[in-house]
Amino acid sequence: MEDIGQLVAGLESFVRHYGAFAVMPILAVESVGAPVPGESLLIFASLLAGRGEMALPPLLIFAWIGSVLGDNLGYLIGRKLGRGTILRHGTKIGLTDERFKKIEAVYVRYGTATVLFARFFNILRQLNGIVAGMLGMPWWRFVLFDALGAALWVMVWVFAAAWFTEHLSLIIGLAHHTKVVVSFLVAVGLALLLIFFIRRLRSAGWTVRR
Repeated sequence: MEDIGQLVAGLESFVRHYGAFAVMPILAVESVGAPVPGESLLIFASLLAGRGEMALPPLLIFAWIGSVLGDNLGYLIGRKLGRGTILRHGTKIGLTDERFKKIEAVYVRYGTATVLFARFFNILRQLNGIVAGMLGMPWWRFVLFDALGAALWVMVWVFAAAWFTEHLSLIIGLAHHTKVVVSFLVAVGLALLLIFFIRRLRSAGWTVRR
């Protein structure tokens, strides 16, 4: 855990020093299976943009380029090395035979939709290009849906984090004024949940002692 904390701190310092450009190589490296916190760093950079410490347009552009670049490099690796070689050395990037079978099942079931939304899921984000290349997905189809998916993922995280930072004081104010309402709703929800479980127990032949 200490090593991970030091890695994140070092990457945050890297982003602060080199600005939006620094996000590009980090996301590219993550996209070929490297265990770096690319998504966390993108959110961190987006928070800086929300505070006006980083320009938003370059962040969007460099994050998108890094994502697409890394995924296509992964696709090339998967296509050229093939399934046997990748699985033989896959444990280094978290791709065991069991995990590959699960990912493969997702690709078979959802096809290009998997490529489109892969970046929103932790394991798929790192192995998207590699697995697509291993399975022999046509490159033009992969690059089209991957570019669209990367653009969607980058915009969601960047704009969400930037908006949150800009409106943080408003959100805190609303939370303060609505905490009574929230507490009431939580209490009602717990009561309904308790009633539901009591009825399930009774229907199963259990009795509730008083």
